[in-house]
Amino acid sequence: MLSDLLANGPEARTLSLLRSRVHLHTMPTSAGYEIRENTNYSWDGRLRGNTPFTVLQHTISGLGSLRYENRDMKIHAGETLLVIIPHNHRYWLEEGERWEFFWLSMNGMEALRIHEMVLNAHGPVLKLKAKTIDRLADCTLRLMKGEAETPGMASAIAYEAAMHLHDDVFGPSDRILKEQNSITRTIQHIALNLHADIDVDVLARVAGLSRAHFSRSFAAMMGIPPAEYVQQQRMRRAARLLTANREMNIKEIAALCGMPENNYFSKVFRKAYGVSPTEFRTNGMYASSPEK
Repeated sequence: MLSDLLANGPEARTLSLLRSRVHLHTMPTSAGYEIRENTNYSWDGRLRGNTPFTVLQHTISGLGSLRYENRDMKIHAGETLLVIIPHNHRYWLEEGERWEFFWLSMNGMEALRIHEMVLNAHGPVLKLKAKTIDRLADCTLRLMKGEAETPGMASAIAYEAAMHLHDDVFGPSDRILKEQNSITRTIQHIALNLHADIDVDVLARVAGLSRAHFSRSFAAMMGIPPAEYVQQQRMRRAARLLTANREMNIKEIAALCGMPENNYFSKVFRKAYGVSPTEFRTNGMYASSPEK
């Protein structure tokens, strides 16, 4: 996505859009990709009018300077500048330096709210994930190519960019996402193996986590311990089989639910539903469902 933006070549686009009949809370105002090599490039946040808007500008290569509330800093390659206008800041290019970047500016209540949250949490210089940069570059390129044919389409692209930034800054960390994927993998394993002997050690290996870490993570995500979840899913399968496969005997159903012992199966089933498997099948309904 970033490579597509670079291949498109330097371009700046100010967006002149038809007004919507309703007020939209996120709207792009300009987007572009530039390479600057002279000191004429300088923007003062106090001299750009009184209508609030935001600038999200990612440095691809080179170096830029920023003075933000009387603090001087550099914007290096791979870093993203975020400012809200009007405000006491200035960003510019020093003599002999080169600055390659793409940017997306927007206005609207929601854009300002999200960007202000990011600024309050992390300041004006951000180190975003590579996938976020790609997604922001894609939004920028779509605006540069004129894909925002209507106010609604323009707003959707700008809001998408704002949400990519939000998720990078405030969303779950890569570690948490990896754990969630691990738990999802074990849930799929459970669904495919309810007929087999499933214990917590096996599930922890499937997840790629230690037993203790897995048990904590599973309970936090699903609301119940893994062994209880397995039991719950077995009882739900049993209930479905009892009503959908009336020609199948109780012993066969118990085996398909990983409980070859008939007496134990009946005891667990009665605890879950308040009736025996035979009564459940005969009545065609149950008094209660397994605990959630």
